[in-house]
Amino acid sequence: MSSLTIKRWLVKPFVFFTIIFILKSCLAWGVIFGDLLPWKTILTEIPFVWALFCLIERFASKRKLGYYMTVNLLVTAIFFAAIMYFKYYGVIVTYHAAEQVNQVTAVRNSVFSLMDPYYLLIFADIIILGIYFFFNKKGRTYKKDNINRCDHRRNGKLSFSVLFAVSFALCLFNILPNKASMNEIKKAQEMGILNYEAYTIFAQDKTELVNASEITQDAINKLKGIDSAAVSPLQGAAKGKNLIIIQLESFQSFLMGLKVDGLEITPNLNRLMDDSLYFPNFYQMVGQGNTSDAEFVVNSSYYIPPQGAATMAYVDKDLPSLPKLLQANGYQTATFHTNDVEFWNRGELYSSLGWEQYYDHKFFGDEDTFFFGSSDEVLYRRSAEKLKEMDDSSKPFYAQVISMSAHHPFTIPAEKYQMKLPERYEGTFVGDYIRSQNYADYAFGQFVEELKASGVWDNSLIMIYGDHMGLPIYSLDHDDKELMTEIYGHEYEYSDMLNIPLIIHAGDSLKPQTLEQVGGEIDIMPTAASLLGVSMANNIHFGQDLLSQTYNLLPQRYYLPTGSFIASSGLLIPGNSFEDNTQYKLAAGGKPPAGTEDEYTNALRLRQLSDSYVTQLPDKKTAAE
Repeated sequence: MSSLTIKRWLVKPFVFFTIIFILKSCLAWGVIFGDLLPWKTILTEIPFVWALFCLIERFASKRKLGYYMTVNLLVTAIFFAAIMYFKYYGVIVTYHAAEQVNQVTAVRNSVFSLMDPYYLLIFADIIILGIYFFFNKKGRTYKKDNINRCDHRRNGKLSFSVLFAVSFALCLFNILPNKASMNEIKKAQEMGILNYEAYTIFAQDKTELVNASEITQDAINKLKGIDSAAVSPLQGAAKGKNLIIIQLESFQSFLMGLKVDGLEITPNLNRLMDDSLYFPNFYQMVGQGNTSDAEFVVNSSYYIPPQGAATMAYVDKDLPSLPKLLQANGYQTATFHTNDVEFWNRGELYSSLGWEQYYDHKFFGDEDTFFFGSSDEVLYRRSAEKLKEMDDSSKPFYAQVISMSAHHPFTIPAEKYQMKLPERYEGTFVGDYIRSQNYADYAFGQFVEELKASGVWDNSLIMIYGDHMGLPIYSLDHDDKELMTEIYGHEYEYSDMLNIPLIIHAGDSLKPQTLEQVGGEIDIMPTAASLLGVSMANNIHFGQDLLSQTYNLLPQRYYLPTGSFIASSGLLIPGNSFEDNTQYKLAAGGKPPAGTEDEYTNALRLRQLSDSYVTQLPDKKTAAE
């Protein structure tokens, strides 16, 4: 074949854009799956693209170039969205994410801080072709002479019809055998990113609801392996006290007690840990809503929804909750957050959970702002003032305080620095994270002193936990991973990533100790109720009192594939099924992981029961009538 013939073939839009999409597919696969094998991308991605190209060639009589460029732009956008979403969330983006587009764009600085410059190469052809076709004489001639013509030959149309049928069949061949895979990332890898996106649009969500009458506490306890007869020796230990729950932004357990070159990172939290109950095997249970999901799980003891954030999926429900439970027992309730209450639809969440008062940006104002609102110093100072007012009333109170200053991408203002990083940490994601959490600990220390000075501290049960991870494995570059290996003494793993601390303090009412049992955010409500001596007999809940049980089963969702769970046996992540699972030790170490198929089955069933129960709760508007 002569060079002239090859050139004529290469300039044909069908061939030219096929080559372009092979390259783009390889880029997307390299970032998301760590897989650069061209044959895999050709087998999975190109049939989808060819099917679109065949439709253009078969039916477009004019402006073919415009259609090709449109397909190019749309598919490129899908690939780029998949890359960036994976780097931020660690999951494959689907159309469901469009429901939270306003919230995702609000954290765009966090998302784009994870972008390597080479990701933008995916748009290079669009820019070059745009300039060539619209500003270059040869490009305009090419567009006129080669694109706007329609090949009316019958054989040409027949060929594209046959190729469309073959391409469509290949797409189905990639999709159908992999529908049953439990692991969404493996499913996307086997189907191909574009096929997976199409599959999620057309596949029906087959959540089979369990009748609410069948969802009993005994049934839940049996699945969780709970000894219903066990009673915590500390039940009622904090009876009559205020409850203050402090949610620390992006705070992971490895920070507790951490010293970097002899410098203590969280001295205030460390002192409190030594004087409190401390749970080193405590884990996040959030989804796309991150911080707002943590607020939901902690205050309801339900799992996050199958799709989207709880603030979108569940806020029309009249949710049984910790605020409502404590109000029924004579408490006043309030929640504090420096961001606008409408961010992640929190206003509706707070209404559904039954908070009597919320204090957001309108209360804290614009004093000393960065990221999403006033600094933690302002949050804690103004919250302490309000808590003193509540404490002076005749009723005990429950207050939740949400910190925000140590938010991704952790680039706090220089004037907030409380420490000097070692040189090897400067300019790294891990270094920025550690410095921001050092500031968050400094602000927290001021809060403790203010509460002690006002007398609120001694009259309160204090529970402190991290809301979610700050350092996702898939967001770290080579230098960051080396720093994490230095910190942990081993390669940074998923069980480390999901590990957040829980500290419980109630003065002389609780003897300081470290408790190794597994727990998650879903356990905070029943544990708090037990310590306060408040019965949860009339509240269906999926958490457990951490002080009365030694075994726990925590189904995971969103940040890990479907069927993943954390239990006393370790962390298990299924592959296409249970049989090809991967297991990790608990973050605090211990025995080799030994997750069983019964635990896997029970974890899936627990999620189904939670989804079914919350879905069938009465609407809050109906309940209010």
